[in-house]
Amino acid sequence: MAACTKIRVLIVDDHAIVREGLKQILADTDDLEVGGEAETSLEAIKLARQQPWDLVLLDISMPDRNGLETLQQLKKEHPSLNVLMLSMYREAQYAVRSLKSGAAGYLNKQSAPDQLVQAIRQVASGRKYISPELAEELASELSGDREALPHKSLSNREYQTLCMIAAGKTVSAIAETLSLSVKTVSMYRARLLEKMHFQNNSELTHYAIKHGLVE
Repeated sequence: MAACTKIRVLIVDDHAIVREGLKQILADTDDLEVGGEAETSLEAIKLARQQPWDLVLLDISMPDRNGLETLQQLKKEHPSLNVLMLSMYREAQYAVRSLKSGAAGYLNKQSAPDQLVQAIRQVASGRKYISPELAEELASELSGDREALPHKSLSNREYQTLCMIAAGKTVSAIAETLSLSVKTVSMYRARLLEKMHFQNNSELTHYAIKHGLVE
């Protein structure tokens, strides 16, 4: 009897302990295996160019480039690549943006291991994975309940800047985290203030807390 072909997964996460935990979960399955791992976006893009993958498990918070930008680059170069976003952020924050950017699914890192395995199998087979939390978020989006909310009009970079400001980070700290200049981050801040018709960081923070964009 021929051996079952395993689903080869590329793990992209900057935390070694997270990658080890994911490898352990996948090691307990018969049909999944970790074929490679990357701790930066550049490493992930390089590995994706070197060989084919059945699925990329991608974190949103990366040290050199935002996960959504990494996702867009991967999908641009490999349109048929299956990408599952795995993040510490709740679905309300980044799930819909991830799907719109080309992800086949989004899962919170607090999800149970068996839910992760199910999601990987489903996405690797070419289908979408929608968790109950994400289904609720999508339903609100489609019904128009949240269509009018001003943060929906922000670009991914502007939205990320909003969330970091609301979390209490300074412009210089955000610039360091995103590997951008202070001037560039200040530009994103000015744009999002204008788009959302706010005057200062306090108003941004209040809005973000009210709409569950920060913990």
